[in-house]
Amino acid sequence: MLFRSKIDAWLLIVLLGAAILTVVAAGAAVRQASGMAVLVPVLVIAIGAALPIWILASTSYTVDGGTLNVRSGPFTWRIPVSSITSIKPSNSPSSGPALSLSRLRVEYGRGKSILISPADQQAFLRAIESAKSAASQVAGAEPLI
Repeated sequence: MLFRSKIDAWLLIVLLGAAILTVVAAGAAVRQASGMAVLVPVLVIAIGAALPIWILASTSYTVDGGTLNVRSGPFTWRIPVSSITSIKPSNSPSSGPALSLSRLRVEYGRGKSILISPADQQAFLRAIESAKSAASQVAGAEPLI
C-alpha cells in the first residue's frame, strides 16, 4: 500500500524557491559562458533544480508484504517490518525523508530510526500493524504505539 508524504506549505515554498533560484542563477551564468564553460551551469541546474523537485514528487512510503519501503528522490530505505520496534509521533526538525513536521519516528533494528510523514498516519499505522502481525504470526504481539 502506497502512502504519499504530507507536505508542509513552508517546505514546499523553500524547495520550489531553491529550484527557481538555481535555474535563474544558472541561466545568467549560461548567458555569460561560452564553449565548454556552459556545462557547469547546466550541471548546476540539473542538480540544484531537479533534486528538490524530485524529492517533492517522489517522497512516499510503501508497505509491501513484510517490507516498509521509504523513497525520497534518489534515496531509498528498505526496512523489514519485523525489525520495527516502535513508531512514535515526532515534531523533530531533524533531516529525514519527511516533507512535514507532523512526523512519525520509526525505530527499527539495533538503534536505527527514520523520520517519515505519511499524509494519512492512521492508515499507515494500520498497514504496518497488519504487515507486522502477518509477518510475525506470533500471538500476543505488542502494538507499536
